[in-house]
Amino acid sequence: MMDDIFIGGALDLDTDERHWIPQSDDVAFKPLVLSVSQGYYVNILRVRASGILSRHRHNGPVHALTLRGKWHYLEHDWVATAGDYAFEPPGETHTLVVPEDVTEMATLFHVTGGYVYVDPYGKPLGYEDVFTKLENVRQHYERIGLGASYADRFLR
Repeated sequence: MMDDIFIGGALDLDTDERHWIPQSDDVAFKPLVLSVSQGYYVNILRVRASGILSRHRHNGPVHALTLRGKWHYLEHDWVATAGDYAFEPPGETHTLVVPEDVTEMATLFHVTGGYVYVDPYGKPLGYEDVFTKLENVRQHYERIGLGASYADRFLR
């Protein structure tokens, strides 16, 4: 049996900046679980700029719970705001957008499997899964002086 993971204050979005893994100048994620044994991860995605974030296709299901701000997909008619839940089925391709009037969006995502970043024509541009997330987390913690092994607290 795997050990439990307990993260006090996991939904505190204004916590220690060292725990946020930068993906770009305005995008970061905070890992909660990196399950390499079962092929999923749970993290909070934080975006501090409006605009199109990415077009991507999932090969597994995704659960999303919006914690702050709002966001939507170009391909759907709904807008997720704080407290809203969304389920994304495997195989769906969509384009994540943070509206102009939003200064910060934060959403908890539970992602099973991976996803492929694609251009508007469906051509693959990149790939992300629990293993690429883990590598980014290890590199970040090493770079800021916590050490790569600091990521092990999220690993299962």
